[in-house]
Order: sequence, then C-alpha cells, then structure tokens
Amino acid sequence: MRIISWNVNGLRACVRKGFLDWLGQSSASIVGIQELRARPEQLSAEARDPEGYSADFFPAERPGYSGVGLYSKQEPDELTTVMGAAEFDEEGRMQLARWGKLWIANVYFPNGSGKNRDNSRIPYKLSFYQRLFEMLEERRAKGEPILVMGDFNTAHREIDLARPKQNKETSGFRAEERAELDRWISHGWTDTFRHCYPDKSEVYSWWSNRKGVRERNVGWRIDYVLASEGALPFLKDSFILTDDMGSDHCPIGVEVDSKIRG
Repeated sequence: MRIISWNVNGLRACVRKGFLDWLGQSSASIVGIQELRARPEQLSAEARDPEGYSADFFPAERPGYSGVGLYSKQEPDELTTVMGAAEFDEEGRMQLARWGKLWIANVYFPNGSGKNRDNSRIPYKLSFYQRLFEMLEERRAKGEPILVMGDFNTAHREIDLARPKQNKETSGFRAEERAELDRWISHGWTDTFRHCYPDKSEVYSWWSNRKGVRERNVGWRIDYVLASEGALPFLKDSFILTDDMGSDHCPIGVEVDSKIRG
C-alpha cells in the first residue's frame, strides 16, 4: 500500500505542470497534498474528480492561501478537518481520515517566519504542533495505527538540511522548533525515513526557488511521514521522490502492509 504526501505549492499550477499524469502513474492508494491555494470550485473538473480517485479538499478561508486535500482509491470511512480552534481551522491545515483501523493526518504545518521574516509566527506554529499532538495522543496511546504526513516546515537534524550552520536562527531550524519534533519522537512517534535510512544524507524535499538552488541540491528535508507505535510494524519502506517536479517540494511517502487497515 503506497501512501504519498506532496506540498504542491498551488494545485492549479501543479496541474498545469502535469500533476494529474503524475497521480495516474503514482501507484498510490492515498495522496495527501498541502498548499492547495484554491477553493474546490476553482479547480478543473479533472482535478476535482480524477479517474480512479475520490477527492476531498479543505481550503483556507483566505483566498489563495494554504489548504489541504486528499486523493484516495477508496473513500475514507471517516473524515474530519476540525481542530477545535478557529485560528487553526480557518487556515485549512489538517485533514484526519480513517480507512478501517488506519488513521492518516494530512497536515500543512505553519511556517514560523512571519510576514517580515522576523520569526513572529513561531508561537502560532508551535501551538499548532501541540494542538495536533493532543488530538492524536489518546489514539496513539491506545496503540492505534496512525500516520501523520505532510509539510512539517521543520528540519529536525543537521543531516536534514544542506547548510545547518547558516540557518540556526532561521524558522524551520530554530532550537524551539526542533525541540517540538523531539517531543513527538520521545512520545512514541517515528520519523519513517530516518527509521529506514538513519544515515542517508543530502536527500531533501524542499528547495528555494532561487536560480540553481535545486540543481545544486541546497535543500531542506521538511516533509515527513511520522508513524505511531501501532503503525510502525506495518512499515515496509519510506521514500523521497527527488526527481519528481512540479513544485518547490517533491513528493515523499511510505510503503506499508495493507493489513494496517485491519
């Protein structure tokens, strides 16, 4: 069972760059997208209802901003977008869906930089992390299989970005953001890519749009799939599709045993 996450940096733009062909060839059972940047009615008919997939979208209230979506071969048995806090719900950042026993959270975590790149959104970002953690904690503690996938907007370790020394004060690699990921890991969540490839370096999921940056692989690994203890035994592989274009991020994902659904 192949599950993929991709920050598409605007689905309408990504569709123009071949997203639907990519989706059809992806062999994915479930694809979570982030940075939708559109309301469903603004999408083409093919993007709203691609062959072979059901689609669910949760846009932000602010036009052209944020938003998440799920494409799945089988419609989820249950789906919610409510985090119980208006400041999070209005930004369209989370879908929590269930297929059988498997829960998947498709999430676009906030960037902490702020409008003036002054790190002013870090408190909001950390509050979002903590609210999602609390939402999932009871299910995780009971051993339910849960995957949290998406753009986490944080590089966890120095191995996860090309220039760690130059970015210690940059949102996405500040100590308090990395500490929040540490907290998740210490409470039983597993970074699936590092579980499968603990020492693999120079593998990133996001690159600046500045000229030549992606070609030189000056990137960050900020897109993840985290697995709960109940999901980890079903993990078969984790991957980062660095050659897949169409966004400033590339797709990432996992292969899991289909028995994870129970």
